[in-house]
Amino acid sequence: MAPENTDDKTYRAEYHGSGTFIIHKPKRNRKKLRQSRLKNPQRGARK
Repeated sequence: MAPENTDDKTYRAEYHGSGTFIIHKPKRNRKKLRQSRLKNPQRGARK
């Protein structure tokens, strides 16, 4: 298991045996998420 005092902004994987991994990745930045949604609207929304 990974130590809990590591920085939350890094990717890490925990091995749980027989090829099973739990992958932890950082949360997406709210500002960037909003900008990408504005620039790329959902497909088929205007049909």
